[in-house]
Amino acid sequence: MNHISTNSQGRELFPNSDCLKSAQREHMIFREILSADADILCLQEVDRLEKLIPILEEAKYEHVYAAGPRKKHGCLIGFRKDTFEIRERFVLCYDDIDVRTDGTNVSHKGLSFRTKNIASVVALQKVGQPGEGYVVATTHLFWHPSYAYERARQAGILLREVVKYRENSGLSSWPCFLAGDFNFSPGEPGYALLAGETPTPTQEELLEKSRVVHVSVDPSVPLTNPATTNEDEDGGGAQPDPDRVITNARGASPADGLLSSSELVELFAVTPRPRSLYDEGQRLLERILDSIPRCGERVGLPSHQRGAYEPEWTSYTHYWQSVLDYIWVVDPPNRKASVTRLLQPHTTEDLHPGLPRKGISGSDHVSLAAEVQWEVD
Repeated sequence: MNHISTNSQGRELFPNSDCLKSAQREHMIFREILSADADILCLQEVDRLEKLIPILEEAKYEHVYAAGPRKKHGCLIGFRKDTFEIRERFVLCYDDIDVRTDGTNVSHKGLSFRTKNIASVVALQKVGQPGEGYVVATTHLFWHPSYAYERARQAGILLREVVKYRENSGLSSWPCFLAGDFNFSPGEPGYALLAGETPTPTQEELLEKSRVVHVSVDPSVPLTNPATTNEDEDGGGAQPDPDRVITNARGASPADGLLSSSELVELFAVTPRPRSLYDEGQRLLERILDSIPRCGERVGLPSHQRGAYEPEWTSYTHYWQSVLDYIWVVDPPNRKASVTRLLQPHTTEDLHPGLPRKGISGSDHVSLAAEVQWEVD
């Protein structure tokens, strides 16, 4: 769940909200976090830890918190203290991780924007069962709508590094969960790549348009809009504009090392492929129900395409409405996760005219929750 930090609040961004003050929202957020009675929690845009941590501790959760450099909010993984214990934990700083071995120190990273985004990764071992557990990662990818390439790069790093950790740590029998605010919709290239699909021509165009180098990476880039140089925060301080354009950046050259589309596909190449629990779970539900609200009908995704059965919305405000949040699983060899229960997504009628809203959600994102079990192939 995206917690929505106090830094991201503002009447100009959420004109229809009736609960923008932290004191109005927090009790709703705390109830929403605990209502699913989950064994593992993944939260993003978390701040005011002095308020949240006592709530988690009272509910018998331990936690791991991490934030990017100089970020005012971060990611939190909570877990039942009587069920799990920490085997290992680490943070992925996307700005600092190489995506290629050739070239210079700069081109190794293939970086288009220094965003300060991170992922928090925790290996959770079952209490009393040292050979059983899960590798859990939560992340909040770069927010800017036009930077499709950078989001795809970050998602690819997340997948590669989590799976590599599992294999190198002797935990190949442990499932991996990737959960959080990915800031891309099912129709965008980042989703297609994570789901193991080849980007469409339209998605290729989005990638190509966003293969740029921002002034945060190359300080010699002339400023075209000095007021937006601090775009790494999630729109904080910027005017609400659903059609943001890329500023303070130049076109990428081969020396910058940005990944081609074939190299991006290779970055995401793991076996087995990640699977979205909501996309798969809601496909199963439709076999029982006549129809369920889903995003595919709204955005024109054919029913067979991965992502078509994601919830209708996971973020809904006056200025933007989209699906941005997911729970992905990467199964271990010879075991496959089956979705047994899902938290029912909100409908458009629930969310209109926009979040945060009393009685609905204290965040601009809604919670997702899934129950899964594993079967031996």
